[in-house]
Amino acid sequence: MQPFITQSMPATDALLNVIAHLPTRSLAATIEPGFFGKLQDKDFMRIAVLLAQKSYDEGGCPIGGVVIESETRWILGKGHNTLVQENHPYNHGETSAIRDAGRQDFSRTTIFTTLSPCDVCASLIYMRQFGRVVVGDITNASGNEAMLRGKGIQVDILEDPVGIALYRKYDQEKPEQAAEDWKGVAAVRALRSGAKSGV
Repeated sequence: MQPFITQSMPATDALLNVIAHLPTRSLAATIEPGFFGKLQDKDFMRIAVLLAQKSYDEGGCPIGGVVIESETRWILGKGHNTLVQENHPYNHGETSAIRDAGRQDFSRTTIFTTLSPCDVCASLIYMRQFGRVVVGDITNASGNEAMLRGKGIQVDILEDPVGIALYRKYDQEKPEQAAEDWKGVAAVRALRSGAKSGV
């Protein structure tokens, strides 16, 4: 059977959106192997941003992640934040993509994340010995990039304007949900008590 997506096809936003929404397991039957080899980092970040948009559309936190095999550039896993959708306190874009990738030698992989990794995600990235992480937004949040570099991980910043604008919009619309995603329900309580005291 001929793959639906061939190597000669341009990496349009529409096509990347299809890839973002396809189950990862179906990619091998749907996409010609050489297609991913021609994609640039910005294309994988775009897929991650499209996954962040999916989460936002579902009422969740707009953070997406994509794990690729660094040499072939094949997508091994992808996902988005499901704090709200699954009532899951730490299934962030990064953890979702890593879970989707399954048991891998992550030292041979790159993870793309639409937002600077939180403490939990950064810990998972270095504990699983990722070779590289590409961060799409340090404008709205940052902090663990130096720690990851200190652990020997290559960290590249590739800010995506669409992803930055999406997270900014979300943070303004749902500040309590954003606080919970970063620091748990206790952070929401602290935010509310600070608002009441005028802090």
